[in-house]
Amino acid sequence: MKKVMSILVLFVSTMTFAQDQFDKGMQKAFQLWDEGETIEASNMFERISNAEMGNWLPYYYVSSINTIASFGEKDKEKLKQQLEKAQEFIDVAKAIAPNNPEILVQQAMIYTAYIAFDGAAYGMTLSGKVAALYAKAAQLAPNNPRVVFSKAEWDMGSAAYFGQDTAPYCKDVERSLELFNTFKAESDFHPNWGKDRAQATSENCKK
Repeated sequence: MKKVMSILVLFVSTMTFAQDQFDKGMQKAFQLWDEGETIEASNMFERISNAEMGNWLPYYYVSSINTIASFGEKDKEKLKQQLEKAQEFIDVAKAIAPNNPEILVQQAMIYTAYIAFDGAAYGMTLSGKVAALYAKAAQLAPNNPRVVFSKAEWDMGSAAYFGQDTAPYCKDVERSLELFNTFKAESDFHPNWGKDRAQATSENCKK
């Protein structure tokens, strides 16, 4: 019995230490990101993913950082490298947590970055995939504010591209803001972004 208790104490201590290291690593990665050190933040999340291979979050953030950096990028080779890395890591995240709405939104953002770079080259092949991803995410998590807002933002962009009225989607932006006000992330490290963008879009809707 004493031996069993010793093993249990050792197991709990090991798990606690591992969780503590994970928390510290994630906090440091977010700090680097907040300070604009995006490459260092991406590398930190990547190191965490190597140690936490069953946790989708660090993979998600490597993908997210590289995707965000691709919006506005003019160098085709750099964009390709960033988005290929983003895809590589989101593929692992999908394998760990299939049908996760946050991951579906991130996948849609990767495709959107390609379209934003060259709509003529990527619009025809990827626009339908983006719409399908948002439709699936909305089915899985209709009250997730990032899902609601990201879908509305995509719908508005598509309408504007085809010269259509974007006003009908403003109601979805307003709904996302209501959801942001009550949304509680599962942990300090789970996705919790989007409210600022939704507020800015809402202000544009009112002009």
